[in-house]
Amino acid sequence: MATPAKTPEPPYYAVIFTSLRTEGDGGYAETAELMQQLAKGEPGYLGFESAQEGEFEITVSYWRDVEALTAWKRHMDHAAAQRRGREHWYAAYQVRIAKVEREYGFEAP
Repeated sequence: MATPAKTPEPPYYAVIFTSLRTEGDGGYAETAELMQQLAKGEPGYLGFESAQEGEFEITVSYWRDVEALTAWKRHMDHAAAQRRGREHWYAAYQVRIAKVEREYGFEAP
């Protein structure tokens, strides 16, 4: 069962990636899994959450600071996946970066 990312006390940063996919996989699932594994090994990575409905997908990754998320954006393998996404996988996407200043939640016993 999927669960929300376990994040530390704020502040930290969220990268919100929303996308409209093109039809077919064309290696997308394999690349997405690889990117998740690579990101987990990056300094400052805190976690991620993702959901998909049809061709619409939203993924939120959490980072300790701006320097960590900037380093991930520039990561050689991630940059190559971004290019491939623009060429093959996405009809449209939007990236939003937000500073998380407060959080709260609930978890049933």
